[in-house]
Amino acid sequence: MDTKTLIVHKLLKINAIKINPATPFTWASGWKSPIYCDTRKSLSHPEIRSIILDSYVETVRKHFPAVEIIAGVATGAIAQGALVADKMNLPFIYVREKQKEHGLKKIIEGESPKDKKVVVIEDLISTGGSSLKVLNELRNEKAEVLGMAAIFTYEFDTALKNFEDNKCKLVTLSDFSTLISQAVEDGFIKESDVSILWKWHDAPDKFTSL
Repeated sequence: MDTKTLIVHKLLKINAIKINPATPFTWASGWKSPIYCDTRKSLSHPEIRSIILDSYVETVRKHFPAVEIIAGVATGAIAQGALVADKMNLPFIYVREKQKEHGLKKIIEGESPKDKKVVVIEDLISTGGSSLKVLNELRNEKAEVLGMAAIFTYEFDTALKNFEDNKCKLVTLSDFSTLISQAVEDGFIKESDVSILWKWHDAPDKFTSL
């Protein structure tokens, strides 16, 4: 089993990814989705936590060898980013969704990334909108963002376009395609569910339920 497959296999096993085409979940965006992915749950399970960490580190070293700072996306990837930075012996910062309303009113916590080569650690990519806000905040601070690494992507066309338009390299540890094939093999869904899940994937804003 390759690492991409192993990651979704383990996430399914601990119920960090739930699939229910008949009773879809509601995302923060309002979209109805037959899949809910909570990669933060992996932090409670040492085995999958270690697999994800090692895969992050391997990915960063392979694709972004010049990295000088690891940046986590708040809140979902703060812990993951800190683990990666620690294992790579690199400085760590994290970027808030919005500026603090008190104190120093920071949006980037930690040392300034100005003129430094930064890799962003994210947990999950859907459309990419919130992740790219972090990219822009770092660029506003004159950081050189080499790219972003995430645990999982839904592989939406809109996300691909958003990252291309923003000239940001995205590398993910696993993805929707791998999830669907492994979920069938592991017995989490039936073969008859696959076409429904791909139908949702191709038009997620229009999905309601079966």
